[in-house]
Amino acid sequence: MPISVVIADDQEVVRMGFRMVLESQHDIEVLADVTDGEAALAAVDRLRPDVLLLDIRMPRTDGLEVTRRLTGRAGRPDCRHIPRIVIVTTFDLDEYVHAALHGGASGFLLKDASPALLVEAVRAAAVGHSLLSPAITARLLRELRPAGGGGRTVRTPSEPLTDRERDVVRALAGGRTNAEIAGALYLSLSTVKSHLANVQIKLDARNRVEIAFWAWESGLSSGSS
Repeated sequence: MPISVVIADDQEVVRMGFRMVLESQHDIEVLADVTDGEAALAAVDRLRPDVLLLDIRMPRTDGLEVTRRLTGRAGRPDCRHIPRIVIVTTFDLDEYVHAALHGGASGFLLKDASPALLVEAVRAAAVGHSLLSPAITARLLRELRPAGGGGRTVRTPSEPLTDRERDVVRALAGGRTNAEIAGALYLSLSTVKSHLANVQIKLDARNRVEIAFWAWESGLSSGSS
């Protein structure tokens, strides 16, 4: 079955652009595009999409409030449906990034992200993974990294990473998407995904950000270790 998507953005040109990019993929189906947060909530209940693309600043109810309402349904007996949520916005303010991720969003992209990154974010969200714009990932890592690089125990992989896995992780920590990693390392996209899946298991990491953070902590991102 294709990945079903609802797009919520108050700018028609943005909705049209996203729809065009996503509908060009054989495995993605856009069920609807709506103009505000209340319409997004109604569309989720009516259509039950796998993924909801949300702008932050929208009329009536903004994207962060929509995220909070949807993820707040978890565990409730009257829970209808909770899609994976990807925030796509012009504004990369730290307060928005933190609010979205803590609120349960599966991804955070800027509207100037490449079509390939948009598609990759939807696919990642659909299977429970997270994807952030490379610039945001790098900024989060700088914030999370301990001052002076010390005083924190670096997690030990359950098994040593292979040389190729280390290459892939190093590229990921540099902010590259899966497609960019594949091109840089002359690998297929499926091979890159396989390597990252193996690394995620070895590190017991929840998402790409944790893998990249481990690379920074361990010194792998600088070419050492």
